[in-house]
Amino acid sequence: MPNDFIVGKHVYGSLYGIPRELAENEEYLRELMKRAVEAAGATLVELKSWRIEGEKGGVSVIALVLESHLALHTWPNYDYATFDAYTCGDEADPWKAWDLILKELKPKYYTVHYTDRSQKPIPYNP
Repeated sequence: MPNDFIVGKHVYGSLYGIPRELAENEEYLRELMKRAVEAAGATLVELKSWRIEGEKGGVSVIALVLESHLALHTWPNYDYATFDAYTCGDEADPWKAWDLILKELKPKYYTVHYTDRSQKPIPYNP
C-alpha cells in the first residue's frame, strides 16, 4: 500500500430564496462556475450547461476539473439551487468555491455539508 493518499474534500449544499433572475440566467451561471473553479484553485477541463424546460426545470452547469468536479443546479420556479464541489489534492479548496457561490447567488438561507473523502485505509479484520 502506498504511503501517500488522496486528499478528497467535498462541500455540498442547498440555497433557498435565491433571486429568480439569477437562477434562470444560463450565461451568468456559466461565468459564475468558471469563477468558482478559479476561486477553488482548480484546473478547468471542460464546462457544460443545460437549460431544462418545464415547471420543475432550471439550469444545470457542470465543471469537470482536473481535481474532480463542481456542479450547480437551479430551479427558478422554486427559488432554489444546489451546489456541489469535490476536489482532490492538497491545493484545491472547495470552500472557496462555496463562498463565492453564496456571495453571488445571495440566498435567504442555506444548508451546507462537508465530507472528508480522503483515501485513508482501514484494515479489514474479520
